[in-house]
Formats: sequence, C-alpha cells, structure tokens
Amino acid sequence: MSAPSRLKRESSLGEEVAKRPEGTVNAPSRLKRESSLGEEVAKRPEGHPSCAPGGRKPRSEKSACAIGTPTGLPRRQRSRCRSKTWIGALAIGAAALTGAGAGASENGTSFYLLGSRGPMAAVLPPPGLYLQNDLYYYTARADGSQALPTGGQVAVGLKARALIDLPTLIWSTPYTGLGGRLALALTLPFGHQDVDAQAVLGPYSGETRSRITTLGDPVATDTLGWQNGHAHWSLIGAINIPIGHFRKDSMANIAFHRWGADLSLAGTWYNPAQGWDLSAVTGVTFNGENRETHYRTGTEWHLEAAVSRDIGGPGTTLGAIGYYHQQISDDSGDGAVLGGFRGRVAALGLTASHAFQLGETPIQARLKILREFQARNRLQGTALYLSFSLPL
Repeated sequence: MSAPSRLKRESSLGEEVAKRPEGTVNAPSRLKRESSLGEEVAKRPEGHPSCAPGGRKPRSEKSACAIGTPTGLPRRQRSRCRSKTWIGALAIGAAALTGAGAGASENGTSFYLLGSRGPMAAVLPPPGLYLQNDLYYYTARADGSQALPTGGQVAVGLKARALIDLPTLIWSTPYTGLGGRLALALTLPFGHQDVDAQAVLGPYSGETRSRITTLGDPVATDTLGWQNGHAHWSLIGAINIPIGHFRKDSMANIAFHRWGADLSLAGTWYNPAQGWDLSAVTGVTFNGENRETHYRTGTEWHLEAAVSRDIGGPGTTLGAIGYYHQQISDDSGDGAVLGGFRGRVAALGLTASHAFQLGETPIQARLKILREFQARNRLQGTALYLSFSLPL
C-alpha cells in the first residue's frame, strides 16, 4: 500500500498536493494544494415504525396505554395515550434508517442518518408487525475551497441532492430480556443521488457530475426498551450490510460498501396528562473499510434531541428538533489522501405529526425539516423527512 505522502496528483488543476511526512496525521485545515485554484483547503464556514397509529385498535384501556401510562385516566387522556403509542412506534424504524445525508468521512456522508430520530425516540409500540416508509430529501453543498473524498477521488466545490425512499419492516416482539422488551427492524434504501463538483482530482478528473438511481445497503436494527412511569429508555444497535450497488470512481453512491455498526442510547419522558414529550438520543458509529477505495472512515459521535407537545387533540403534535455530529477519530487507509479529515455539523428544525384513519387502517404521518450549520469538513444543507407508518 502506498502511504499518502507518496501520492501525487497530476491533473489539469496544476501541481501535486504538497507532501506530508509519513505517519503524520495532518488536519484538513493544514492541507495545501499548489494548483490553479491558488487556495488552501479551508474550513467550512459556520454557518421509521412506528406504527401507525399504533397497532390495531386496542381492545382494552390497559392495552391502549401499553407505553406505560397509568390506567384510570379520563377518556380524553386515554385517547391521547393511544395516539402517542402509535407515534412511539415511529422511533423503532427511525433507528434503522440510513441514507445519503451529510457527514464527515468518505463521500461526506455517514451511515447513521442524522435527524432520523425525534419525539418518542425511546418508546416501543405494542407487540405486532408495522410498516414505516420514510421519504428523505437532502440538498447540500461545500464552498469552493472545500475538498471532500468521494469514490476514490477528491472533489472540490461539491453540490449534492438526494431523494431516497426507506421502507422499514418492524417487528415489536413480546419477548423480553434484561427486563426490557425486544423489537427488530430491517430497512432497504432505494433512491436517486445527483452530485456536481467544480473540479475533481484523481483518475477521472474530467468528470465533474455524477448521478445514480439504485439500491443502497440494507440496515438491520434491534432495540431493547424499558419503561418506568413516564420515563422510557432503550438501547439500540444497527448494522450496515454492504451488499448494495456501489460504483467505484463515482461521486454519487447510495450504498457505502463498508460494514458499519451504531450503538445508541435513547430516552423519553412523556406525561400524557400534560402532553409534553422530551426525547434525546446519543450514540457512536463504528465504520469498516471500503475495500474498493481503501478508505476507512473514523469513529463518529452523534446527539439528537426533540421537544414536542400535543396540539389540537390527540395524535397531532408540534415540536422542535436538532442534532450534533462530531467525528472523534481520524479517517485512515490508502484512500484517505486528505489525512485525518475529522468533521462536525449541527442542525435545528421543526417537526409535526398527525394521526388519521384510512378506512379501518390507522396511519401516523410525521414531517421533519432541519437546517444544518457550523459544518466542518463535510457538506452543509437542508434535510426533509416525510414519514408514514401503519400496523400490518
């Protein structure tokens, strides 16, 4: 394998990237290019199953408040409890989501889909099968002096758009372990990505636009959840399975072509009498090596939070959401020509949900929109989620 210090670029952009001492990890802010761009690579400027409304209609007050709300509540509060149970089912599917969102690391993306969690993040739905479908749209860009590793190349002035559908099958089981109940989920992404760059360094430096419509890597998720009064918490594990369609030397890819694992801890406090929901999720993402590009993305840490309240009756909510992402170890491998390339980003946004009936089928819909800021060594943009969930 060739050390990054011996990698030379001879492209239309100009002279080779300045050599770095072997074994030294240089921060992207110190990487210099002697090219016609005449600029130093700079830091970025600051800136799922739910179920649908729960499963099938509960047969008793006790099953309607399966998320732990005390029985004996007034009828209006019990109705609100049922609606929140349906919304809580969304939390399981959200943990399984992946996509082409912004991130530090290779392709400027992360296997954990930031913003996928939200209200009721730690609440498990009643036992049963659920289907959640998340439509995810993301548009972002990097400034003209920001370089990002992508498909075995280095792209400057990147702009990306992605529209990805993420159907998730969820099984909320009746089985327990360590005092908590188990839920399993499987997500198979499919969608379109379009990427443009001002310039590309590498073997295919003439191609500054790339697009793809294909299948991504499936993601398997398991969740173990507990509840005590108004408090809920869950331990969530997700694995990215690298069998999706991946194109080497292409800037646009939905699949990551690497094994990845995420371990997260979620907590929710929800009082149905007051209608307030306070939720948070924190976790760490571990990444394997992409064997096509010889790029190993560093370990990443993420934090998501949401505050929402019931409005206009049970099943309708409005709230604020946000996330923070920080890479905590360096990228590595022969393909990591930009060095450690640690990145970060933050985002804030709004979310709303509504429960309704389609015939005899209860459906839960949720909309989320988030705007990123304070990005470094990654794309910065806007993410939109439109989610529907229903019991099977």
